[in-house]
Amino acid sequence: MIKNVIFDFGAVLVDWDRHYLYDEYFKTDEARELFEKNTGMRGMSSLEMSNWFLDNICTTEWNVQMDGGKPLEQGTNELVALHPEWEKPIRMFFGEWIRMFHGAIDGMYEIVAGLKRRGYALWGLSNWAAATFDKYVGPNFPVFRLLDGMVVSGHERCIKPDAKIYHLLLDRYNIKPEESVFVDDSIPNLEGAARVGIHTYHFTGAKRFETDLEEILKK
Repeated sequence: MIKNVIFDFGAVLVDWDRHYLYDEYFKTDEARELFEKNTGMRGMSSLEMSNWFLDNICTTEWNVQMDGGKPLEQGTNELVALHPEWEKPIRMFFGEWIRMFHGAIDGMYEIVAGLKRRGYALWGLSNWAAATFDKYVGPNFPVFRLLDGMVVSGHERCIKPDAKIYHLLLDRYNIKPEESVFVDDSIPNLEGAARVGIHTYHFTGAKRFETDLEEILKK
C-alpha cells in the first residue's frame, strides 16, 4: 500500500527548460552570426541552432556535472576553455539561468496539497545544482513547503539514476520502498528507482497525473 509519494522537481513541480533561454538567443542576428562563423552552417532556423548548441556545447551531460556538485563557476570555466569561441552563450547558461525557468507547473500545487490533506507523506528527490536550487527555486515556491523532506543531488554530490541517491532518501527519512511511488518525467531515473524497489509513475502532465492518481495509490 502506498504511503509515500516522492516527487522529482524539474518538469514535475516546476518548469525549467534550457530552450526557454537559447531558443530566444538564437533568434538574434548576433547569435546567428556567431553560429554561422563557428559551424559553417547557414540557413538554419533559430530552433535548429539552439538544438545544435545544446547537443554539442552546453550539453545535458555537462549540466549534470553541476547537478552532481561541481561548482558553477568551475564547470563554466572548464567549458569555455574547451570552446572559447562559444564563450558568451556558455556563460549565459548560469549567468542568465533564471530565463530558463518559467515558474510552477500549473495544477501541481493543488494536487500535492490534496495528497497532504489525505495523510500521505511527501518527499522530493531531484537532480539539481545546489546553487540554483537554493537561490531561485526552493525558497520561492510554496509547493516545496508541503514536502516532509527532500534530497537534492547538488548537496549530496551524487545523481539519479545512481542507486546511492535513492538509498539516501530512503535511509534518511526511514521510508520503505515498497510503500512508495516515485513521480518523474525521466525514464532512466524511474528505472533507477525501480531497481531499488520503489514503485514508479512516468509524469507527462498534471491533468494526466490527477486522472491516474487513484490507480497509482493502489499499488
